[in-house]
Amino acid sequence: MFSKEIFSERIKYLRCKKNVKQSDVAEAVGITNRQISMMETGQRGPSAEVLCALADYFGVSLDYLTGRCDR
Repeated sequence: MFSKEIFSERIKYLRCKKNVKQSDVAEAVGITNRQISMMETGQRGPSAEVLCALADYFGVSLDYLTGRCDR
């Protein structure tokens, strides 16, 4: 099951680990800065397309991003 809390924590963690700004991630996956900010704070979830783009950008699985696994 999708966990918005885990998703938001992992997106922020991965972004900080990669040392990039929210605007860099937003531009790379085709969304606005506001959208990525809202995802990091748990106010918004991603569409399927954005979820896949984020997984590709960070080099992680969809299961990891959504909290279905820890790797």
